Amino acid sequence: MIQTNTQQKEIAAPKQRVMHPKLRLSIRQLRGILIIPSLLIALFVWQAAVTWGDFPAFILPGPARVWQKGVDVFLDGTLLRHASVTLIEVLAGLTSGSLLATILGYWLAKYPVLEELLSPYLVAYQAIPIVALAPLLVIWFGSGIFSKILISALIVFFPVLINTVVGLRAVPINLRDLMKSMRANRWQTLRYLELPSALPVILGGLRIGATLSVIGAVVGEFVGSNRGLGYLINVGRGQYDTALVFVSVFTLIFMALSLYGFVLLLEHLFLSWRKNPSK
Repeated sequence: MIQTNTQQKEIAAPKQRVMHPKLRLSIRQLRGILIIPSLLIALFVWQAAVTWGDFPAFILPGPARVWQKGVDVFLDGTLLRHASVTLIEVLAGLTSGSLLATILGYWLAKYPVLEELLSPYLVAYQAIPIVALAPLLVIWFGSGIFSKILISALIVFFPVLINTVVGLRAVPINLRDLMKSMRANRWQTLRYLELPSALPVILGGLRIGATLSVIGAVVGEFVGSNRGLGYLINVGRGQYDTALVFVSVFTLIFMALSLYGFVLLLEHLFLSWRKNPSK
């Protein structure tokens, strides 16, 4: 019996194991369930350290004391008032920094000469710690909200810029040639080829920027501010109210995780075609 080429390829090609969708879903659910025991273990270790170490409250407060402090500052509006200020600074800094970085990254990717001219300045800017730069920005632009937004935008700028350049330059040349053969203009090439191809890398940089934006805003509040979670941490430190410091830090963690999760949601919405290429 003579086998066709297609049949021979089917026999020679190893069968790929495809995970059942229900099994994949159960694994995701298992990961979500494991978060709860890990949190309980962390709380137990925390409480055990407080109990066995016999630490005073101003050194290491217990989980119950921190929880009670969080409830108190939430009910009297202190936490929401300061957290809202920090959130505005973070969102404005993340948006403006990412937008400027994406625009400049596009031009750097299109014109290597421009990159050669600006790269020394960009590397020098990135080499300056934001903690050293923040006092100058507060002096120049005041202790208002604008300086915090600027610091947050500056710390977001570089990772998004680099990822934009890398993503745009990773577009296959044969696809660019295909767009030229179809007489596509620059805007059409950007919209239908470059942006979809580079979007996974750009969103990867945005993940990093989402967490860094929180750091930038808080650093600015540390340097000079009368509101925000960074200011609240300074108040707790000055009053030896360590529970207030813990509450502020946990709020910042929640804020950073929420922004990170929002970027993951954007990836799920804009990159769904990668999971279902046939659609």
